Amino acid sequence: MQIIHKIDDFLFLIFPNIKRTDTDQIIKSFEEYYTFGLYKPKVSVDKDWITIEIDGQAIISQEADYRKTIALCEKGRYSEAKPILTKLIEKNPTISEYHRIMGQILSDEGDQEEAINCLIDALRWDSKNGWALLMMGNILAKFQNDIPTAMKYYDQAVAANTTDHISLTNIGYLLQKQGKLDDAKKYFLEAIKINNQYPNTHFALGMIAQLENDLDSAFYSTIQAIKLNINKDVLYQNSVRQAFEIANKVLSNNDGKKIFRTYRSKLEFDGDREIDIVEDAEIDTAAKFEFAENYNRPKHIVRYKPNYPAVEHLIMHELVHLDFVIEARKEELNQLFTSTQEHKTEFIKRLEPTVKKFRKMGISEQSITSYCSGLFEGMNRQIFNTPIDLFIEDFLYINYSELRPYQFISLYTLLQEGLKAVTDKKIVELSPEDILSKSKVYNLVNAIQFKELFGLDYINDFQATPSELMSANTFYDEYLQYKDDREPAEEYELLIHWAEDLKLDKYFELVDEKGYRKRSDVDKLLDSIEKDPHDLETKDPTKEREMEKFQKANKSSDTNMAVVMFMVEALQYFDALPEDKIKEIAIEIAMQGTHGYNPKKKNYRISSIPDKTFSGYHILAYYYVSWMLAMPQEVDKLEMDFDKEYKLAISMHKAE
Repeated sequence: MQIIHKIDDFLFLIFPNIKRTDTDQIIKSFEEYYTFGLYKPKVSVDKDWITIEIDGQAIISQEADYRKTIALCEKGRYSEAKPILTKLIEKNPTISEYHRIMGQILSDEGDQEEAINCLIDALRWDSKNGWALLMMGNILAKFQNDIPTAMKYYDQAVAANTTDHISLTNIGYLLQKQGKLDDAKKYFLEAIKINNQYPNTHFALGMIAQLENDLDSAFYSTIQAIKLNINKDVLYQNSVRQAFEIANKVLSNNDGKKIFRTYRSKLEFDGDREIDIVEDAEIDTAAKFEFAENYNRPKHIVRYKPNYPAVEHLIMHELVHLDFVIEARKEELNQLFTSTQEHKTEFIKRLEPTVKKFRKMGISEQSITSYCSGLFEGMNRQIFNTPIDLFIEDFLYINYSELRPYQFISLYTLLQEGLKAVTDKKIVELSPEDILSKSKVYNLVNAIQFKELFGLDYINDFQATPSELMSANTFYDEYLQYKDDREPAEEYELLIHWAEDLKLDKYFELVDEKGYRKRSDVDKLLDSIEKDPHDLETKDPTKEREMEKFQKANKSSDTNMAVVMFMVEALQYFDALPEDKIKEIAIEIAMQGTHGYNPKKKNYRISSIPDKTFSGYHILAYYYVSWMLAMPQEVDKLEMDFDKEYKLAISMHKAE
């Protein structure tokens, strides 16, 4: 084997007894050190390099014992590993890693002096042993507080392995400890370039940015450290602590009002109405938006509870509600969430066992009525807000990075409230199990998004059943399908889907806002139903927009074989059904289709065909086939050019 050292300052650091100017003495010292039993090395010096050649035949194969030693060390069984390692070194001291591992063991056992001696031996046999160099730096810095000497070893470690982000991060820590923040930051940024998934580096950058009062950067880096830390170790806990510390410092600067004031001005221009922002400690929720149209007044009002932390986020959240509505109104797609006394009565029927229990407990009828009303209103708030809030928080996170510390504190507070509402022992004992479970699912969806945005995972704290967790994950996955290319009013599709899945769709209605506000009386509505019972002639912009997309995508004369196969499936399904049932399905698909079917979307559902989900083309195929079978004279009103696909599907179905 051949060992090569560069004759520089580092060589004399690991061989301190060698004189720099005496070549003969250098050769002699190296011959003595590298002599192994009867085997004497050949040492030569050429300018700035010294070469040691050792008889390779003298090296004894010790692979099995070496692997055993590694396995024991990984389990922390040092007392068993040390004797094996000592014998390995005695038989063959030329292996740098033997010395390095012994140094690691001794350091972990607290014997730093002997650890240093072993690491020096490791470096004498291989001066580019990166882990030995790194350990030497760590011991000198941590246990001997010898920063200058530690830096020399760290520099060598970086030079030995240009892809070693850990060494770069350690060097950064040392420079930071010395107060050399600019130099430390350079090392951290270089480490990030090599590996941007190492949480320690992000945490360190967060610390420096905080010291420099660059709080936005500090918060970003600290959140990255949380997201990337899968071990939930001490660093994770420190990162969480640092995130709250930075966020609260941002909040104390009172700069958040600038964010929502600018946004409010934009929305006042876009919506052509002024917006008042009002403190109101009496509202039922942390914040609410009151649309001027609903209160017959000239201004919109955002109300918020002043005792909540990070109210700037609450205000921004409510303003995004308006932004989404303005966006949907421009396309004439906005919908209103309404509930009637009939809906409420239907909901309270579900609570009968709980009501009976309260009566046995001697609770007054007034209190029971108040409880049931509160539960109905709270459940409906969750049904409406949860899917829309996901889009709102994503919008804020992406477009308002300066708001993130406020968003972090605010969402954490709301999440803890939601957690208490579904896990508090007293609440759980009194609440209807079914309603509590539905509420927990909605809260879990919020917890999943909080983890995605900020890295903190409170999902297990909800003590959810596998079924509840599965529902929440399914809902969130469906949201992700819409998230990146959401079009105006699409959030209402999720609202309906989720409510149907949880069997909560009987307690509210979504109605077209434009039609609702134009409607003067019930007779007008009944008259329109009598004239067009299947709603085929109503000009619904959502439906028209989705159909336009679909028709453009299918202008080619080629047959859409995906639709053909779905039609064959539909024909098979309808074979076993009477005509009135097919007609019922056809009408339901049409009624749901007034909100538009997008061929690219997934997870469409209809109640007439339970336990089945449809892609866009899938539901369109069932749409067309059901009408061809039940109401063929009306098919031309669907404006779906599927004649050739249907004919092919019929021939394939008959051939089966």
